[in-house]
Amino acid sequence: MSTTSNIRIVTDSACDISPEEARTLDIDVLPLKTVFTDGEYRDGIDLSAQAFFDKLIETNEMPSTCQVSPFAFDEAFRSALANDQVVVCVSLGNKLSGTIQSAFIARQGLSSEEQQRIHIVDTENVTIGEQLLVRLAVQLRDAGRTAEEIVAEVERQRKNVRVVGLLDTLEYLKKGGRISSSAALVGGLLSIKPVICVEDGEVKVIGKARGSKNGQNQLVEAVHRYGGVDTSMPFRLAYSGDGDRLLKKYWADNGHLYEGWTGEPPVTSIGAVIGTHVGPGAIAVSFFSKN
Repeated sequence: MSTTSNIRIVTDSACDISPEEARTLDIDVLPLKTVFTDGEYRDGIDLSAQAFFDKLIETNEMPSTCQVSPFAFDEAFRSALANDQVVVCVSLGNKLSGTIQSAFIARQGLSSEEQQRIHIVDTENVTIGEQLLVRLAVQLRDAGRTAEEIVAEVERQRKNVRVVGLLDTLEYLKKGGRISSSAALVGGLLSIKPVICVEDGEVKVIGKARGSKNGQNQLVEAVHRYGGVDTSMPFRLAYSGDGDRLLKKYWADNGHLYEGWTGEPPVTSIGAVIGTHVGPGAIAVSFFSKN
């Protein structure tokens, strides 16, 4: 889709919007990098989501991730300015990555007049939570709202975005240093599935379920606890690696929670940025809460 707006929306690949979707939405998605021992891979460009999980499993290696560089933001900002556009940069949460700091550094390198045309928003979120706010920004842009109005609305709505996920294993939380090896071992023996959320800009473990069915029940409980899904706003489901079977089961059992929605749900494949920490087989839901 091509727009006639003078607003350019820039984001990062942690939102898990694919290059194909980015072209449709007419936005710039700047890739973070995933680092394995054999080299660096640009998220979504050198390595698709599925290819990343295949590599993660095959190598049994815990990769690291690198934030988007100031240079990449500088290029994106200057390109927009050269086309007489105003930038709204919708970023991965500050507590989760230094990516947004790279955006600020890039803006500081511009003239004072140019800086006034660059707006940077912290989503305080990641993956499909961040994505919902990017999509909201796109909707507002296409409705003819100004950059200042878009920023104000995204910042107002970010406190209403909920992300809840069910992991298949504790292994990757252990590798990332978030839990101990002994806790991971016990969890594996008991078939414990961690339930996580994004809260106050950070990923937190909010529950531990015995088995997938119990885990899905905890997801549903979390949706209710957050006040239910506002289907007048964007919502999203996601899976990592081979987790789409479990996601389809979740939707078949709980599609009624998304009142008024007909047809297939909007689904995203989780990429390398958060996939490094959650591993394959995870599912997640993100939505704007009613309350």
